[in-house]
Amino acid sequence: MRADPSRQRSLLELQTLDTTLAQLGHRQSTLPEHARLAELEAAVSATESTLLLARTEHEDVQRELRKADADVQLVRDRAERDRQRLQAGTGNAKDLQGIQHELESLARRQDVLEEAELEVMERAEAAEEQVRAAEQELATLTGEAEQVRAGRDAATADLTAQSARVAADRDRLVEVTGPDLVALYEKIRARSGSGAAPLVARRCGGCQLELHSVDLGRMRAADEDEVLRCEECGRILVRTEESGL
Repeated sequence: MRADPSRQRSLLELQTLDTTLAQLGHRQSTLPEHARLAELEAAVSATESTLLLARTEHEDVQRELRKADADVQLVRDRAERDRQRLQAGTGNAKDLQGIQHELESLARRQDVLEEAELEVMERAEAAEEQVRAAEQELATLTGEAEQVRAGRDAATADLTAQSARVAADRDRLVEVTGPDLVALYEKIRARSGSGAAPLVARRCGGCQLELHSVDLGRMRAADEDEVLRCEECGRILVRTEESGL
């Protein structure tokens, strides 16, 4: 293949732009915000589960507390009615004595129920505290996730804009270089990672190997517009002032 020397030299700039695009793409895919956001989203999910369990526990204890309170109130109401009957003095002595015994029994029963109610109240307070702690943790994690997400989006937008500018420069350079030479360059780049390399001090700038004297002799004798290839890696070799030819 033959191509004007200036077109061949443009391959080195094209290679630089391709390297820049690859670096920008790598930076975008490896932004530290990606990893941190994944951690936060996992933590948010776990905390949401914890909060759901805490709320369920709190609701269960609240129902238990309402029942305990109702049981205590039922005994209090019964005791109040008995006291009123006792104060009214209605009934014979045996009935009044029975009411007195029932009041004593109700008092003992009330003590037991109030003790149980107190235990449930303590568990209710602990459950409520767990809910508050989980809600606070969730709010903290969600807030940080929003900040990290905003930072990631801003960084992504900046890198995308940079990539777009480099891609536009590359498109203009491709037009200058020509489709035939670019097609060869792309074919080699797909295989080797880079399609062209400078020839410096008799070494290929791609594989860094020194060319054999026979190859150097052939290159010295080649016309200026002949496209040279590295015999080792296959890259297009672009002559430079330091080629050593």
